[in-house]
Amino acid sequence: MELTGRVAVVTGGARGIGAALARALAAAGAAHVVVADRDTAGAAEVAAAVGGTGFGVDVGVEAEVAGLVRAVVEQHGRLDLLCANAGITTGAGLDATDDDWSRAWSVNVLAHIYAARAAVPVMLEQGGGHLLFTCSAAGLLTAVGDAPYAVTKHAAVAHAEWLAITYGDRGIGVSALCPQGVDTAMLQTGLAAGHLGARITAASGAVLSAEEVAAAAVEGISAGRFLILPHPEVAEYERRRATDRERWLSSMRRIVAGLR
Repeated sequence: MELTGRVAVVTGGARGIGAALARALAAAGAAHVVVADRDTAGAAEVAAAVGGTGFGVDVGVEAEVAGLVRAVVEQHGRLDLLCANAGITTGAGLDATDDDWSRAWSVNVLAHIYAARAAVPVMLEQGGGHLLFTCSAAGLLTAVGDAPYAVTKHAAVAHAEWLAITYGDRGIGVSALCPQGVDTAMLQTGLAAGHLGARITAASGAVLSAEEVAAAAVEGISAGRFLILPHPEVAEYERRRATDRERWLSSMRRIVAGLR
């Protein structure tokens, strides 16, 4: 997708990767960037910095996501790019409560489904568009120490793949953004709490800035790439996992044992 002159929406845009995406899209020439977040004031602040519009939305509520898309189309006449970026971690394993699972499912999976339900009909009618889902490398590999995050991020990748297969020949591009370690509040909070998954993430390779991840996302969208890997080594990890699952599991167990 050529980003110049496009109308884009970024959810989870008040901070971290979302805020960096908003800035990167504006720098790439997007005509208007709508920054959406539960933190309405934070979204407005980021939007003001890029000449866009802030929008308060809870992505776990379908009516609010539909209202966001409807408002964008009413104001700008189209929606070219929707970045479903909001996500949450739990830091829990078997001790994860039903509420932990419900929250992770709502934000990490259902929010993507709601975004697609609202945006795809608009994009089909206008003749094209692009969907970017922030899925995490956990959606290709795993998230040690966080069962709900691992499971829901795998579901997010599966959903993105289904959309790419179903609508890829009808003018709708789909990308799954799958970074590994990113220096955001999510990672820092996990490290401060001593979560095993956050410790492994920080120790397993480069921790990129949100700006580096956003730059990779913009490049991947422009190239029409489905899988966007800001950490290129993730491709090799995924290959090893697919070709020799037993060896990969054994390696992961050794890493976990070492950190314990």
